[in-house]
Amino acid sequence: MYTNRKIIVLLLGFCLLAGCAGQPGLLGLDITTRHDKKEYVQARDLFNAGQYQEAITQLSAYIYKTKNVKRREVRAYRLLGQSYEQLGNLNKALETYQEALEFHPNDVPLLLAAASLYRRTELNDRSLELYERALALEPNNQDVLAGVGEIYLATGYYAKARAYYEQLFKLNPQAKAVHRARYAQTFYQQKDYANAFINVTMALSETPDNPDFWLLSAKANRGLGRFNDALADLDAALLLAPNRPDLEAYRALWLHQAKRYAESDWQARQILDKRPGNELALFVMAMNASAQGKHAQAKALLQQIRQGEKETFIHRFADTLFAPPAVALPSATRATKN
Repeated sequence: MYTNRKIIVLLLGFCLLAGCAGQPGLLGLDITTRHDKKEYVQARDLFNAGQYQEAITQLSAYIYKTKNVKRREVRAYRLLGQSYEQLGNLNKALETYQEALEFHPNDVPLLLAAASLYRRTELNDRSLELYERALALEPNNQDVLAGVGEIYLATGYYAKARAYYEQLFKLNPQAKAVHRARYAQTFYQQKDYANAFINVTMALSETPDNPDFWLLSAKANRGLGRFNDALADLDAALLLAPNRPDLEAYRALWLHQAKRYAESDWQARQILDKRPGNELALFVMAMNASAQGKHAQAKALLQQIRQGEKETFIHRFADTLFAPPAVALPSATRATKN
């Protein structure tokens, strides 16, 4: 009997100190109940079903019913932030991650989520700060290494970016193709077209249906002077993304620079059929006409650009070039390869 009473007293004391049934105890401590876990699972299921607003409602109730902020679950914060991201409410997502980091400053997945969101909003300095905090905690975390590499690539520190990608590949030679493509981009930006081509080819071997990879391969081939191969790669990109204006524009420009004016005109007309009045397409056709000595036609095309209301670079350039009786346009062959 004495033993049973002693056990009961001990249990009551634990409840008073730690809290029973999910309620704070005398010392403000919380314990997670089965009901709490069920609430989180329900919120997670809502998120997985694409019901993000419902997930936000449930997660907010789940997080903020816990009075002791240090006991609020970091996984719930992460899921709440991701729910806001899915709805495009990036400010609320950032607020959620920032609040969570006050209570869980060393949680690497949380640091990654916040850093990635800062990167999406082009707050690169803040993003890099969080990635570096995560890197100090987990130097071999592959997501962290990839994140730091992406930031340095975006901000023009290509050699630094390569160093982090190389560390990533050392840890995981089969890292995602997108990381290999970004590594290739660092070479391309520094005009090392051979290494750019080698690495983007590796990325394409893993993910052959990515038009951006084919575009980078086309640019690398063009840098190496292999125009036909570059055009073939660009055509592969267009097969995958037939309505991308940038790919069509590259094709029209590159054909002009190769003095294949009829093909360039055809591509420019394709652009105009989809986007009437497109200034770049009109300008390419004007360059083609001028290169063939058709100055009146070139002048008429420039006039169409000048009649547009947009205050764009092409519009201003057309104003500069437009001078009677005719204008011989400069060739685009010396244009940047970027």
